[in-house]
Amino acid sequence: MKSEFPQEFLWGGALAANQAEGAYREDGKGLSTSDMLPQGIFGPVVARQPGDFNIKDIAIDFYHRYPEDISLFAEMGFTCLRVSIAWARLFPQGDEQQPNEAGLAWYDKLFDELARHHIQPLVTLSHYEMPWGLVQNYGGWANRQLITFFERYARTVFTRYRDKVKLWLTFNEINMSLHAPLTGVGIRGDASQTEIYQAIHHQLVASGLAVKACHELIPDARIGNMLLGGLLYPLTCKPDDVFAALQENRRWLFFGDVQCRGRYPGYIKRYFREQNITL
Repeated sequence: MKSEFPQEFLWGGALAANQAEGAYREDGKGLSTSDMLPQGIFGPVVARQPGDFNIKDIAIDFYHRYPEDISLFAEMGFTCLRVSIAWARLFPQGDEQQPNEAGLAWYDKLFDELARHHIQPLVTLSHYEMPWGLVQNYGGWANRQLITFFERYARTVFTRYRDKVKLWLTFNEINMSLHAPLTGVGIRGDASQTEIYQAIHHQLVASGLAVKACHELIPDARIGNMLLGGLLYPLTCKPDDVFAALQENRRWLFFGDVQCRGRYPGYIKRYFREQNITL
């Protein structure tokens, strides 16, 4: 039997704003959590000083060189490119009532250039970064107010790019918060399990509201979330090993269960009870 990829299959690649754009303070962009982590997501927070340098400040300079980069992607046969929007480029502190027009205009140019090369954008709203102002002034996702700020940001981009972007993701690897809380939910690494899961809960609610907003504003769009899926296999077929692997896998699988089913599964509720975690 002959098997072929369907004509509409999307071939492409992916990048993140904080890993590629550079231009970290241009056109009104605010600082992000990524800007404060020059040694990577598991490194220390380093306060920015005038004249200091972080390799991500320039990165591949995608902010200025995107036309030639996209042209190269087209030569490679890309029909899709996954990018992310730098939240702090649109809302520099995260809590503004009105977005930064210069930031919005740049993403207009990016999506127009992709369209010129017949490359469909797949856009992530939050990819390993958030405005640093939300960490400093609100305590990150531990504060329920961030749900409102994220929904405002999501509705802003859905309204602006409704005719240019039909494929969306809310958060990149949302379960990364269990391993790197500052990058994932904007809270310190020594936070308690209760604090981390409370922040995650706020993020899951925000993701759900963004999904609803997307369907409302762009009826023909498709939207979901992204999980960091590190499937573990048991060392042996012994029941204890099989059960241990199941328990560990459930730590990230529950994120998908919540989003697909709209409720917390019983196994994570039991884990919360056993660990004295109350949301």
